Amino acid sequence: MRHSGDWMALVDDRVLEYLEEHESGSPEEMRQKGPIHYSRQYIGRRCKKLADKGLVKHLGNGIYIITDDGEAYLGGRLDTQEWRYIEDDADDVSIDSATDREHGNSPANGGPM
Repeated sequence: MRHSGDWMALVDDRVLEYLEEHESGSPEEMRQKGPIHYSRQYIGRRCKKLADKGLVKHLGNGIYIITDDGEAYLGGRLDTQEWRYIEDDADDVSIDSATDREHGNSPANGGPM
């Protein structure tokens, strides 16, 4: 499940999905080749907003690429409402750390960090 902020529009997911699949694109390319049925101008405004938020990067000449944060959002690992990463395996990490301490593998005992 994606956690979108109040500022995001429906088209934003389509823009991010297009850029993830095609590596880069302009609003016109997204309109013509992608499943984005909005005007080039509207897509361009949304790309600027996504760039302001750090989910895409503007390379110049109207070309955008997706950022690591954009990919994390698509993967459901970034909540853009609270702007925090969501850790699905947080419980696994704490269990592994506790097990390491029980077996003397803590960094203080020469074990891995």
